[in-house]
Amino acid sequence: MKLYFLGLLIVLTLFNCKKNGNNSEDNYAYLGGEIMNPNSDFVIISKSDVVIDTIKLDSKNRFLYKVTNLKEGLYTFYHGGEIQMVLLESTDSLHFRLNTLEFDESLVFTGKGDKKNNYLINEFLENEIQEKKIFKFCQLKPQVYENRVDSLKAFKSNKLKAFKTKYSPSPLFDKIAQANIDYNYYSSKEVYPFVHHGHNKAEILKSLPSNFYDYRKTINYNDGFFKEHNHYNSFLRYSVNNLALKEHLDHSNDDVFKRNSLCYNLDRLKLIDSLISNKTIKNELLYYFTANFLTKSTNTENNDAILSVYLSKSSDETAKNEIKRFATSLNNLKEGGQFPEIKIVDYKNTEFDINSLIKTPTVICFWSNTYYNHFKESHYKLNELKMKYPEVKFIVINIDDFGLDRPKASLKENRFKFKDEYQFKNPKESIEALAIQPMTKTIVIDKHQKIVYSNTNIFSINFEEQLLGAINR
Repeated sequence: MKLYFLGLLIVLTLFNCKKNGNNSEDNYAYLGGEIMNPNSDFVIISKSDVVIDTIKLDSKNRFLYKVTNLKEGLYTFYHGGEIQMVLLESTDSLHFRLNTLEFDESLVFTGKGDKKNNYLINEFLENEIQEKKIFKFCQLKPQVYENRVDSLKAFKSNKLKAFKTKYSPSPLFDKIAQANIDYNYYSSKEVYPFVHHGHNKAEILKSLPSNFYDYRKTINYNDGFFKEHNHYNSFLRYSVNNLALKEHLDHSNDDVFKRNSLCYNLDRLKLIDSLISNKTIKNELLYYFTANFLTKSTNTENNDAILSVYLSKSSDETAKNEIKRFATSLNNLKEGGQFPEIKIVDYKNTEFDINSLIKTPTVICFWSNTYYNHFKESHYKLNELKMKYPEVKFIVINIDDFGLDRPKASLKENRFKFKDEYQFKNPKESIEALAIQPMTKTIVIDKHQKIVYSNTNIFSINFEEQLLGAINR
């Protein structure tokens, strides 16, 4: 293994030594990698939502690819449902190694360009940990909270300053790394009114210092450079939530703010339309919030109202067709309706019509190797529920589309039994028909094959109450 890496680095270094200077012949970069426990036999490299190439892994699950006509900036590599970004600059020769069971946590870069990318991935992981702290800090009073997040920003800024002093990275890296710090900080400000435990959101907004959101004056809500940037997109979503909250509270008579109310969600789509002019950014925000509302709504009239506004404001015809199909699937799963005819296969590759298995109250859950932590946690929870409710059948379906071997290995590695475990016969069509979004979605069916709950969650505090209701029907 060590000889392979040494050999690869020597080859990449020789490529770099051939030319010097910033001429057109230097307009390339190499990206290679090794993937342990691969979920498919290829990786996809893209930039700005445009696929550059699909590269097949070799027999040792490795690849090496030359990006020609390089446009310096953030590139995306995709494997088996997981996505991560890398920064590529002229003549970089970047190699990574990762384990799909811990995709982001295991990701390590070597070669020319490794320092900046290891910095960025480590910061990404630190932000995931910090997010949990932020949610706890949100219960503090506004000024105390602001002091805490200011301290976190100062710590990150000092860390970036030390990195720049030691390695003298490019202005492009500096721009991206500073944006990570800034937009993460701005997001922590935007999320405060929603996470703070008070129910009176109007009073919470009034309690904020007058300059709490002064940074908004400098924000470009139509930044084409950062439109695929995770921190920028997260900030946009949080900020749109917050700006729409202010507008909603100005005309709402509700005593308690309801995030899933039709009125608030319509206000949010209208705000996106008025605030955002960049078509890509606008269309993605409209799609995200419309899909998010639909997944949580069981009211078909509200669904139709949201859908109508979305279709009038989006200019992305492909996305519009997707959301229409998604809404149709959700409406077809209305409570009291018949569960659709879906083909599934067990791990002996025996095919079943799922309705033929439903003779008692039944819970249907889903999982994917892409969401490995959810896979494990949901199976532990299901084991508890199976012990408590032996009269209920639990059907657990892996939604991945890369054969039986990988999900079967995941079950075996974690010592989960194969009983009542299945895969879709036709994953793409079945996922669309059941509108599986988010992954925590759970469907409860009574003994007459009628849908009791089309979108609940086994981790919900009232799930067992819902389950008892289905048992007693």
